[in-house]
Amino acid sequence: MLKNLILTGGMYHPFEESAATLSTVLETVGVASIITSDLDLGFDLLDTGDFDLLTVYALRWTMPQDKFAHDRAASAYTLGARQQAAMTRHLGLGKGLLALHTAAICFDNWPGWREIVGAGWTWGESYHPPLGSVGVRPTGQPHPIVGDAAPFELVDEAYTHMDIVPGLQPLLEVRSHTQTTYSPCLWTREVDGGRVVYDALGHDSTSFLHPVHQGIVQRAALWATQSLN
Repeated sequence: MLKNLILTGGMYHPFEESAATLSTVLETVGVASIITSDLDLGFDLLDTGDFDLLTVYALRWTMPQDKFAHDRAASAYTLGARQQAAMTRHLGLGKGLLALHTAAICFDNWPGWREIVGAGWTWGESYHPPLGSVGVRPTGQPHPIVGDAAPFELVDEAYTHMDIVPGLQPLLEVRSHTQTTYSPCLWTREVDGGRVVYDALGHDSTSFLHPVHQGIVQRAALWATQSLN
């Protein structure tokens, strides 16, 4: 079995339930997961070098915005140099990173995180319509993660106007039924010898259990661990 570490937790999402669902979904393709919402502990575990895959499925950032002032004590997180180094070493060993949904909002004090993931969240510009039915379609870029997937619909959030690094080639794009244009929602990157997949979908268990999206997430984990080419 491949070993996966899931870092999770945060506001506005049922992370505990959804991370457990994600773990079950990945286990069916040979990926065994350890789940923790204690991020410092998680990075200590990552630094052992024992994991083939790191999955970031969390909403933890420095929370400088005034509207989150009352939530900072419980939920704010600043990524320290030791944690940054653990992430860099993990990728440098040729291992994988699967960043899901709110992962693009995390670790905002470290510019390197945007470069790894391929996008960041810009407060005041980035947004999503309310949770609801969204349409997802392949962009036509061939890749084993997408395979021959046709356009599909699921209940999720359509992340829009993220700060995306130049030159990125999305594999999937998404829009809600209140929008007229699509936004990139899944892509791959290779960073320091490691493989990275970002999937902007994944609000809750319903998303991970959607039959098409479930297969995409499974193949994303296998690709990131270089078990699928």
